[in-house]
Order: sequence, then structure tokens, then C-alpha cells
Amino acid sequence: MASPSWESQAAAKRADTLSKIPPQWRLTCGQLEQAKKQRVLTGPFIQQFLDDDDIFITAKDSSELIVSLQKGTLSAVRVTTAFCKTAAIAHQINNCLHEIFFDQALERATQLDAYFAEHQATTGVLHGLPVSLKDQFHVKGNDTTMGYVGWIGSNLGAKDPEQVHNMESQITTELLSLGAVLYCKTSLPQTLLFGETKNNIIGQTLNPHNQILSCGGSSGGEGALQALRGSTLGVGTDIGGSVRIPAGFNGIFSLKPTPERISYRDVANANPGQNTYRSTVGFLSTSAGGLELIFRAILSRKPWTKDPAVVPIPFRQDIFNEYLSRANRHGTTKRPPLKLGILWTDGVVQPHPPVTRGLEMVVNAIKLAGHKVRCHAYGNPPVIDWKPPPQSIGTGIHLSFLKADGGHDIHSHLDRSGEPLIPDLRESFRLQQPLGLLEYQANTLKGLDYERAYSDYWNRTVTDDGQIVDAVIMPVAPHAAVIPGKYYHTAYTEAINLLNYSVVVIPVTKADSTIDVLDKSYTPQNDLDKRNWEAYDPDIYDGGPVGVQLVARKFEEEKILAIAKVVYSALRNSEVDVDGLCAVL
Repeated sequence: MASPSWESQAAAKRADTLSKIPPQWRLTCGQLEQAKKQRVLTGPFIQQFLDDDDIFITAKDSSELIVSLQKGTLSAVRVTTAFCKTAAIAHQINNCLHEIFFDQALERATQLDAYFAEHQATTGVLHGLPVSLKDQFHVKGNDTTMGYVGWIGSNLGAKDPEQVHNMESQITTELLSLGAVLYCKTSLPQTLLFGETKNNIIGQTLNPHNQILSCGGSSGGEGALQALRGSTLGVGTDIGGSVRIPAGFNGIFSLKPTPERISYRDVANANPGQNTYRSTVGFLSTSAGGLELIFRAILSRKPWTKDPAVVPIPFRQDIFNEYLSRANRHGTTKRPPLKLGILWTDGVVQPHPPVTRGLEMVVNAIKLAGHKVRCHAYGNPPVIDWKPPPQSIGTGIHLSFLKADGGHDIHSHLDRSGEPLIPDLRESFRLQQPLGLLEYQANTLKGLDYERAYSDYWNRTVTDDGQIVDAVIMPVAPHAAVIPGKYYHTAYTEAINLLNYSVVVIPVTKADSTIDVLDKSYTPQNDLDKRNWEAYDPDIYDGGPVGVQLVARKFEEEKILAIAKVVYSALRNSEVDVDGLCAVL
């Protein structure tokens, strides 16, 4: 008999996933049609399908839930049920899940409650907290397709039949040992190497804040699920912006650590043999506190003892405290203040008006809070004062490594089912000759040169006033959550992967068609800039979230987590939406 077509395999997988949603949580055809016509799915729209108890629980952030679980005022079963139900609704209206294992989650939650009842203690710092996973992480008993039809019914990375559905990623083991409840795996793009979320299994995941726009990628399903409050804390990966882009596009927070800080052992990946510039495990959360919670918790398990690729650095409380002590709870400075650089534009593609306004809001807030901002007074267009080596150069070098195998890894997975590349990727990842060894080595040296030049530039900022820049604020992308198919420029995130820097993304604002009008006097600097600028439509982008990256150097995760808390507190406590000028130091 002929093997089933890839289309039929994908259709069967979609049906199987939906069948795992309990009947009482399934929406009617009329409700599904209503969702398709709705521009905004967040808040009141999704809440109409939830009861008051669900809304009460899912409105809490991770740290609040942990307190309730530790006190016993909320049970693990109650919390898990609320998030499973919300995730089920989110998937039906937003297409954001690859795997559903609610039964497995509820069984675990029942066991955790029984333990708590017997011992009056929790099993770990994440006891009873639902944590969602990007579909790269192996959970026993479930598929890991990573968006490839050929891996349906198995798990990408299985080398023999005994490994099918028996693999468990190291971080999965660590989460379970900490008491977390795992309940679903979220959507991602075919190949992983795409700033949107689209594959041949489930189609496309859109933005819950504005369904005209993309949810980003590659951890896009995580971003969308959290925007709909179907999760407060999730695990993703980042090799070109993949936890930062979905965070910025969905109005949530994310942490991209330096790659060797968290274990990638037994995690499915694209072109896993390329480890010159590694993908990193990262985290997404509805709060800055959630990022700190999971990062601190995972490091408490000493991941370096089981994964030799991880550097043996525990959570450094002294560094976290040092930077957090630079401000009070409102973000207002205590001496010495933070010194922050601002990258308004990379000089290649000018950000759209909502992004520039978001940067202005952050600059104004930290200025009012008494911190130092290293930038010129900005006009229109803004004037860059943070002028590192061109980020476009870093991006070009980084891309050479992502494509070094000529697409052979990608096509080996496509060939398992005969599925094609999605249209967006057909040109980028057509099969080619791999990069030669000598050219690969030459590019490695170029990457090292770029890292050194960027570091030297950063070090020279001490000459301003005797204080080195603590972190840099820059766009996540040159647009808010993007119109599908119009993500033309990834240098704002991708250059940072070449540097292996530590980054937190914080939400700032949303595009507003009444404020963020198109500057018709702006003259694009090149063809790419022109394409991006002409793609801006205030009405289409209206409601699209805008986030910013807070960038520190290698292995400075504790530092940037603390700085993010300070900056976000200052932003939330600032009542002025900026017209002022930023100080020249």
C-alpha cells in the first residue's frame, strides 16, 4: 500500500490534537466563526468562554500562583484545570498548540496535591505551577515534531524505536523535579529559522492582540498562548530572536541567556551540529518575576552536573542585588544610577513610528527616575549615539552559520514525509552545497573579530564619565507585531546572537493609529528600508504590541534581570508619554 500523503498525515494530526480537548471545553462552529472575525482575542473575548474561577486563577502571574500553591489556598488540580481549559480555548481560537497532554498534567497535579496533604509541604519551588513548552522539548509519551510532518507519531531525535516517546530533555527532567506541571507544547515554524509561526501541520498562528498581525517566531505559540493567559510561564529557544520576537510581539517578557547557561541536552534542534553560535534555551513569562523564578529554579538543579556544555555558574544573588539596589520599587534611582545606552536605529532599517515612540517612552521614564541615558537629543529621524560596529555585519556573519550545511538537515526532515518547504522559506532554504571548511573557519574568525570590536566599543563608554554602560536598550524589530510576510529585517535580534549576549524583553506599549502616524517626510536609506517603511499602515498595525530589548553582555543574566525590573518599574510609574529630550552625557 502507498504511504499516506503528507497532507493526510497533517490533517490526522490536527484532528488527533483536537480530540484530546475534553468535550465540555470544545467550542461550537458558531463560536469558532465568531473568533475568525474577531480582531482582538485577548481579554473579554476569550474570557466569555471561561468561568469566574478560571479567570481569577489565570489572571495571576507565576509568582502569585506559587505563593497560593505554597499556602494551600489554591490546589494544583484547580490551577492546572484552569490553565488546561484556557489553553484548550486558546488553541481553538488561535491555533497555538502542537501537543496536548491535559490528562497527564491532571494526574500529576493530583499526585502533587496528595503529597501536599500528607506532608504539608511542596515538592519543589515550582510545585503545582503549569509550565508550557515549545515543541522542541521531549516529554515522555508525546510527539516532538518540531513542525515537521515526518515526525508525527514519533519524536525528532529518536535514533531507534525504543526512543520513540521515551526521550526526555534534561530541562524537562529538571522542571518535573522542581514540581512543575507540564500540560502542552506550543507551535513553532517549520525549520525553526523564521520570525513567524507557520508550518504544514497546523498552518499559521496569528497574534491574539490583532489577528491581522503575526505572533512572531520561532517560539510564537508560546507568545500567543501567554497573551491569551493560557500560560504564565513557558520554555522556548533562541538562535536569532526566537524568544525575544514573540515576547515583543505579544506584550510579554522573555529572557535569552548566553547559550551555555541552561542545558540544551536532548532538545530537538535545527542543524544541531552547528555549535559555533549555539541556540539557547530561554524563557517567556507574563511577568518579569516569572523569568527570575524559573531561571533561579533551573540553576538550583545544577544543570552543569549532567550536561558538560553548561558552565558551572549558580544564580549569583550578589550581582542581582547589586543592580536591583540601584533603584527603589518605583524604579527611581539610588546612587549610583544605572547608565543605559540607546540604539534608536541600526542605520539600515528605520523602526516604524510605534517602535520609536516605545523607545521614547522608556527613555523618558528612566530619565525621570534619575538614571543616566547615553544618547543625543533626538529629532526626526532619531540620532544614534550608541554606535557599535554595524549590527548588519554581525547578522550577515551569523546567517552564514545558520545556512552552513546548505539546508541538508532541513531537507532530511522534509524527505521523511515528502512535505515541501512552506512558501515563505522556499528560496532561503533551497538545497545547496554546504559551506567549505576553509570558508567556515574564515567566518569563525570574522565572528570573533566582530565580538571583540563590539566589546571594545562597549568598554570605551567609560570615558564619558568614568562609568561604563550597564545595558543597552534597542528595538526587538523595526515594527510592532508584524504583518505576515513583511518581516524583512532581523538584525535587531540576530546580531545579539552572534555576540551571545544576555537579553530581557519587556513590553512597553501598543501601536496606536491616532498617535503613530506615518512620517511622509522620511526618505528611506536603501531598498530594504523602503520596503519596511512602505509596509507601515497605522490602521493595520493598531493594537500591535511593542516591546524593547534590554541587552547586557555574556553571562550577565542576573544583572539584566535586575535592570529589567528597574526599567519596567520606572516605565510603569512614569505618567508622561514623551515629547522631551534625552540628556547628553
